[in-house]
Amino acid sequence: MPFEDMTYGEYDQAERKAVKAFELYEDGKINQAISKLDQALQVNPANSSWHFDKALALDAVNHFEDAISEYEIALSLNPNDLEILNSLAVDYTRIGYYDLAITTFEHIQKLDPDFEPCYCNRIITYTEMNLHDMAEQMFYLAQQINPNCSLCYYNIGNSLFARRQFKKAVSCWEKTARLNPAHPQINHRIAQAYWALDDFENAKKSFLQELRTNSANIDAILDFGLFLLQTENIEAAKEKFNRILELNPDFAPAYLYLGEIAYSNADYEKANELYKKALEIDATLAGPRYRLALCQLKAGDKNKAKAYLLAELQLAIDHPDALVSMGSMFLELNDIDYATNCFLKAIDHNCANADAYYYLGCINIIKKRFENAAEFLAHAIDINPEHINALKNSALLCLKISKFDEADQKVQKALSLAPDNSQVKKVARAIAVRRLIQRITDFSSRLKPGIGK
Repeated sequence: MPFEDMTYGEYDQAERKAVKAFELYEDGKINQAISKLDQALQVNPANSSWHFDKALALDAVNHFEDAISEYEIALSLNPNDLEILNSLAVDYTRIGYYDLAITTFEHIQKLDPDFEPCYCNRIITYTEMNLHDMAEQMFYLAQQINPNCSLCYYNIGNSLFARRQFKKAVSCWEKTARLNPAHPQINHRIAQAYWALDDFENAKKSFLQELRTNSANIDAILDFGLFLLQTENIEAAKEKFNRILELNPDFAPAYLYLGEIAYSNADYEKANELYKKALEIDATLAGPRYRLALCQLKAGDKNKAKAYLLAELQLAIDHPDALVSMGSMFLELNDIDYATNCFLKAIDHNCANADAYYYLGCINIIKKRFENAAEFLAHAIDINPEHINALKNSALLCLKISKFDEADQKVQKALSLAPDNSQVKKVARAIAVRRLIQRITDFSSRLKPGIGK
């Protein structure tokens, strides 16, 4: 018989530990709750609800893979428990096991077609898979069971936001807020959508509303700080980043953005200090090494600048604009190979990046591969017809092969965009001089007597 060697007192103590674990969980003492559940499970490892509770606690501290193990044990003891299956599928989504998540949700649907969470949570799985039509289908299936599910509106809002349908996302998230004003971070998400719409007034209101209800939401404070930076409210942004450090002195991004403020104020010594502090806390953080490279360039130490840039590249940077900026710095350091690598990576991530094509054109000019240069510059101009530097360099290439009309057309376009640009004016003068020389040469050749006459 199971537990035949276990006394009632031991079982009762295990039950008490499980109850205490619930109280600790409710008080936010998650690790202590997990410890109590472990003690209870040592006495009765066949209690599926305790494994389920432990998994929930592990989810609360973002230990999703450990939580999955506990859900799977709970499920082995209680195979058709819909809550366990649903929570397991949610965690499969969290760690990217989308096929397992979908299979689990479909199994729930077969067990109970009216179990609304299996549709509601599948919305976010399909959103993560970029299968937004399927996400919408799950939303409408969930609506038939529970038309007022706040989480459904929240999840479909995420799908709409991912598709850049920001107005519709706002509408769904505002519906979530009406149905459940206490929904976690809902005003933060609304603020992000208004920000994406350049509706700065409503974005600011929503950020403030989020922080009134959850003043310690570091993610919201960070986003609000970045929003304030974009809207040029520098001192307010600085206050937000410092507020984050009051809540968490080891939050590396706050040091990074305080460094950005110092850098923009030309306080390079302070910026250096802040960037290094960010790296000391999080050596994998993207950005500080790039900025330190810029600081070293300004200080004239090209070797240190290159070392920082190479270290930044090791982080597998995939932001096209960052890659282009790093490539331009490598060009300044006369390292054409690394520069080329950065620009090609930028194009891999965004084939419509005009600056990347422009710089590749410049590199081919340096290498005297003029046909390739002309093609890259043409790509840059096709993407951005107002790319002044691409127009200028393309005009120079046309001038080199004596295509004066084409050169003049490009430089005139550049002048119309930047009439005071000294470099463009210089190219325009060079074209005019070459035209004059060509006309004189042509006239002189007509005056010469033909050979043999």
